[in-house]
Amino acid sequence: MSPDSSTTIEDNPLGEGLDQLPPPSSVLVIFGATGDLARRKLLPALYNLAHDGALPERFAFVGVARSELTDEEYRQDVREAITKFSRRPADPTVLDAFLENVGYVTGGFEEDDAYVALKPRLDALDLDAGQALNRAFYLSTAPRFFGPIVEQLGAHGLSDREESDVRVVIEKPFGTTKAEAHQLNRRVLDVLREEQVFRIDHYLGKETVQNLLALRFANGLFEPIWNRNHIASVQITAGESVGLEGRAGYYDTAGALRDLVQNHLLQLLCHLAMEPPTDFTADDLRTEKVKILRAINPIDPDRIEEVAVRGRYGPGAIAGEEVPGYLEEPDVPADSVTETFVALRLEVDTWRWAGVPFYIRTGKRVSRKLTEIAVTLKPVPHMAFQGSAVEPNQIVFSIQPDEHVSIKMAAKVPGSGMHLRPVTLDFSYGTAFLSTSPEAYERLITDALRGDATLFTRADEVEAQWAVMDPIMQGWARSSAPPDEYPAGSDGPKTQRRILMPGDRWRAI
Repeated sequence: MSPDSSTTIEDNPLGEGLDQLPPPSSVLVIFGATGDLARRKLLPALYNLAHDGALPERFAFVGVARSELTDEEYRQDVREAITKFSRRPADPTVLDAFLENVGYVTGGFEEDDAYVALKPRLDALDLDAGQALNRAFYLSTAPRFFGPIVEQLGAHGLSDREESDVRVVIEKPFGTTKAEAHQLNRRVLDVLREEQVFRIDHYLGKETVQNLLALRFANGLFEPIWNRNHIASVQITAGESVGLEGRAGYYDTAGALRDLVQNHLLQLLCHLAMEPPTDFTADDLRTEKVKILRAINPIDPDRIEEVAVRGRYGPGAIAGEEVPGYLEEPDVPADSVTETFVALRLEVDTWRWAGVPFYIRTGKRVSRKLTEIAVTLKPVPHMAFQGSAVEPNQIVFSIQPDEHVSIKMAAKVPGSGMHLRPVTLDFSYGTAFLSTSPEAYERLITDALRGDATLFTRADEVEAQWAVMDPIMQGWARSSAPPDEYPAGSDGPKTQRRILMPGDRWRAI
């Protein structure tokens, strides 16, 4: 353990309800430091943490990539990325101070040279700090490098230290099937202990996702009705109005199911459906999520059409602008059968959820950007207000583009008659807390530096996610039919209706 990691704000009762103190003194190494994810998300997140005083008191950042750059050249790249992509305008004083602690190492991820150069660089940082810094290695690379990088860290003595903590953050996708995920877990855990591994899913860093647990387990308004006796159905929707944005090489080998459903949307389902953990520790929380994943009824690949729909966008219009169809996008093969839209009906076979359909839907080039969870309650057993067509209550958790929670209920229209209409009670994060929620990566980087794995996935959890997805992929692989086409700018293919239970309907995107 590092010398300054034993005492935290949790030991101080006066700190209850306040942000935690900065993490212990650390060095963060990002593999793939010149890539798109690093430039758009990770570097701006580090700057904003520095701006908020949330980085460790002693902190250094080292980028590793193939590009031949000096420290000064890389610092200029970092400056440009932060200036362009930060959620707040860059403060020159803060940015200059942050860049003083930035370094760079050139090398291939599978070759010895990078690690031979990296080790003395990290040792020199320890010497300058006068202590052994905790080390966090962030794998922001193509998935094929995850295993080799971890093995190289082990081979060069960088995977463990007696005098400080060593952690490895691994980006998604973690495998493309259950078998691949299992094999990657074996490679990683042959070098590292599970408590050193932080498999990241940035959706878990979003405030609304975390707030699902607070609303469920801290409010008597919700927990008594959070079961099959009161809930009729659940819809989880993640829509994107954008297309491939230059990612055809990755996306055409992944598709919507692997890209969003296997990780982000299954995590939302777990947070919504899990039982309260004995304690809100990382392992207890993740154990409850694994139970939910294992309780999802296996899908029969031969009956895939009953519970799953796949679609592909064709030409259409987004915000009045004509856009091409998927097969007309640059670098997409003409014979591609990759899905850009998925709709699923899943069932969680537990005492709490038996019989409640969980609908999951995601698609590219739909009418607008939207991520939400809609919980529809069962109607009242007897409607005493004649002539009033009242829709069931709904609780909607909006994650993107705005973070808020709303409850749709019935109320009387002012006037002499007894006429009802839907109204909405709304809780907005920006209004309630008078602040903008931090980016998800800011929270997750801080947690990784602290060693808090609550918002990261465990080895058995990621394999359980793939176990849900594998039969769907197998069923589609056996089918000769192409994905159902839908026009860009719509809510997806009309065939998505076929998986709905009688009386259910999709919410508009």
